[in-house]
Amino acid sequence: MIGPGAKGGTTVRDTLRGWGGVTAMAVVCALVALMALCLPLTTTTPSARNATATTRTAETKAEKKCVAPEKQTLSPSSADGDTIRAIKERKGGKRKLIVGVDQNSYRWGYRDPNSGKSAELEGFDIDLVHRIAEDILGDPDAVQFKAIPTDQRIPAIQGDRVDMVVRTMTIACDRIGDVAFSAPYFKTGQQVLAPKSSPVKGYDDTLAGRKVCTAAGSTAHSRLERDKEAGELPADTDISTTVPNQLDCLVRLQLGEVDAVVTDGALAASQAAQDPTVELKGDAFTTDYYGVAMKRDADDLVRRVNQILVDYRKDTANGWQASYDRWLSATLRKDAKKSEPPAPQYLRTS
Repeated sequence: MIGPGAKGGTTVRDTLRGWGGVTAMAVVCALVALMALCLPLTTTTPSARNATATTRTAETKAEKKCVAPEKQTLSPSSADGDTIRAIKERKGGKRKLIVGVDQNSYRWGYRDPNSGKSAELEGFDIDLVHRIAEDILGDPDAVQFKAIPTDQRIPAIQGDRVDMVVRTMTIACDRIGDVAFSAPYFKTGQQVLAPKSSPVKGYDDTLAGRKVCTAAGSTAHSRLERDKEAGELPADTDISTTVPNQLDCLVRLQLGEVDAVVTDGALAASQAAQDPTVELKGDAFTTDYYGVAMKRDADDLVRRVNQILVDYRKDTANGWQASYDRWLSATLRKDAKKSEPPAPQYLRTS
């Protein structure tokens, strides 16, 4: 319903009108519910809750001291450690890199029904995954993709369901206590998406009295909560609408259930390309960086991914720039310099 194949004068919002749109939405809701049922259930004991509370208190103190989280990563190395050896020695023919990705973000990680390739996953993030698999396992297709909702990215890593997450994941202070990040591979910033006819002008007072949608567990939602508490967002802005996947916000916007969406500008631009009745409003009001997320103790894997990123950016023929030109230049800008992260800086060198 929001795929890239829609053309001509009929927009997704028009398509959603009538019983056909209701049926489509019912199917989407059923799929979302099914995905939720597939997630593992956990039981939290009182001792575990106390331990979690203690950990969160320590992390909160650490967050206050956190400066430039994108620089808090390990120096590059091509050496194999315990984590990489375990990936290479998987039993039962499962010698694959297991990666959490998105399958609904246009030009980042999505299935194009018009590709003629059995709707294989493709996009900017997917290109990077193939490059990592090629370096570690010698085969770019030695990957097991797992579709992970936005709010399940960190639990998937901590629960050993994936080796890493490559899913437009922002490197943030409130996350570096839970997972380890690579050096940045993309620069973006939070931005507002709203209908072209909307009086909303950006991240400002025009959001007063408006309902804003964000993804649960996203950097955008955390920012809105902080800004509202600090009085930097109108007090009557309703930020209660959260969804498991960021793309669900676009559906809510199309249905008229919310007035605006706040998300990464890079993702918002792709969504505006899917639905020409919406547009980015105002400038980005943060500077954020995407990183590959891994387990906290997977030092060898973090270092290896950082080395891969160094080589990926240097490869002008089949690296970062080529992937940007293929997937993102049409929805963002021809000049990739504004999206390319600065030269990486590392937390320590040994």
